[in-house]
Amino acid sequence: MQNVLFSSAIADALQHFDGDFQVYQSEKPSETAALCVDAAADVLLMEVQTAQRNGLRERMRIRDAVKGRLPACKIVLIVDENDEKELAGKIRQAKKDGLIDQFLYGSVSSAYLAAMIDAL
Repeated sequence: MQNVLFSSAIADALQHFDGDFQVYQSEKPSETAALCVDAAADVLLMEVQTAQRNGLRERMRIRDAVKGRLPACKIVLIVDENDEKELAGKIRQAKKDGLIDQFLYGSVSSAYLAAMIDAL
C-alpha cells in the first residue's frame, strides 16, 4: 500500500477481525516478495494505482515472484473503482484470466475486506 494510513487501517481491521491474523507490511515494493516468502504468507494484499510507478505491471511482477516461491499464496488487489475506472477494468480482467485470486474495490467496508481475506 502506498498510503501509510490506508495500510495501517487495513492491518488494524484484519487484526481486529481475527487476533490470529499475522499482518506484515512491506516498506518497499522491491521487498514485498521476499517478505512474503520469509513469512510464508497465505495472502498477499496489494493496492494498485495508475500513479504508481508501473502500477499494475509492477504488482503482477511481484505476484509472479511470490507465486514462484509460494504457489498457494492468494493474491488480492485493491483498486479505487471510482477514480481508477480503466484500471479497475484491467484488474477485473486479471481475475477472470486467473492471474489473481480476488480483487476488492477501495470502497468496501473494513469488515467485508477482513471477512473476504478470512474466506480465502
